[in-house]
Amino acid sequence: MIGYTLISFMMMRLGDFAFGINTAAYDELRRSTEYKWPAQERFGQRDTLQYTGPGNDTITLTGTILTAYRGGSGQLQRLRNLAAQGQPQFLISGLGMVMGRWVIERVEEGQTTFAAAGHPRKQEFTVQLRRFD
Repeated sequence: MIGYTLISFMMMRLGDFAFGINTAAYDELRRSTEYKWPAQERFGQRDTLQYTGPGNDTITLTGTILTAYRGGSGQLQRLRNLAAQGQPQFLISGLGMVMGRWVIERVEEGQTTFAAAGHPRKQEFTVQLRRFD
């Protein structure tokens, strides 16, 4: 029962960082997958296309962290630390599907609604992931 409860709140896991309802929940997931079709010129005819393989595969997550709620304000720093390791991380969906190894290319942060001493109560984030393998 405990395992089910933890998994039911996880939206996605990147390495040891879990995106979820109780932590950094993303509001939007955008995935872009490219396929390479370079043009081959032909004399007196239209160019022909040749499939040469898969291209970039990226995921962009945007969301909001309410720092007073469960995960706290250190979550984006945890993501930055994970990115700074310079190591690809396994990405696993909330349904348990292993999506391969991915790297963090960018972490953006916006802060609003401040408490005493400038502590943000609300952090908006964008995380850019790129498939490694």
